[in-house]
Amino acid sequence: MARRGLGEHVSAVGRVSGGQSVGAQQYAGASQSRIAVATGMTQARVNEIINRRRDVGRLDVYERIADGLAMPDDARHLLGLAASREKRVGGAAFDLAAFPEVVRVYDAQGSAAAEIQQMTREATELDVLAVRGLGLIGLNDSLLRACLPREQGGRGLRVRVALLDPDSDAMARRATEIGESAESLASGVRLAEARLRELAGTCDIGVWRYSMLPTWRVIRTDSTMFVGAFDAGWEGHESATYKVMATPHGPLFRGFSRMFEAIVAGAERTV
Repeated sequence: MARRGLGEHVSAVGRVSGGQSVGAQQYAGASQSRIAVATGMTQARVNEIINRRRDVGRLDVYERIADGLAMPDDARHLLGLAASREKRVGGAAFDLAAFPEVVRVYDAQGSAAAEIQQMTREATELDVLAVRGLGLIGLNDSLLRACLPREQGGRGLRVRVALLDPDSDAMARRATEIGESAESLASGVRLAEARLRELAGTCDIGVWRYSMLPTWRVIRTDSTMFVGAFDAGWEGHESATYKVMATPHGPLFRGFSRMFEAIVAGAERTV
């Protein structure tokens, strides 16, 4: 379905939100110059859009307008947009067109769970970069555990897991960021290590402790990665999750692979 002009959308926005406005100025109660500042456009372009002399066709421009005018979610939906970014605790997604290697974006890890599990079952190599890893691979009902070989001499899967050092300063800082005690977070890492040690007879598994503040959460299955971000206030599984595939000239897959290798090279192996 073709996108309607912004003036038509904004008229609908006014009706949905209970107002009688027929333009962005009435909807937002702001001058064209204020709208221009809020949306990062020139005043001339705002004028053209409001008066329907210019149509908006790019999704990122719709996002900028909706964010700049603080449109409510029902109005955003009329523009074909998802709920406001402020409600996405894992941060905003970037424009896929700028990164061809990113073939899909999920709003959180849970939305990608089925695909991650399927690819793990088919993989010959699995790399995991996490904080404590319990929800990913440490527990019986975790995302990846059921996908791993369970019998002696499994299917030849190589598994490498990098977890945050429970005794590091970064562990205490990360615990503060997510409102958890350092003792509890550190205990989770030690439990994950113990549970991963149980897999030593079923596949080629190694576990390392790194000591830098966690930034990226990575699951690599052969030539595909699922990447999320850590930040203050949210955990990795709450982040938008990006499916990144290796391409001949793309920098992202190679960059994340290089990062993982560097982390493992400088970490302490415990399993």
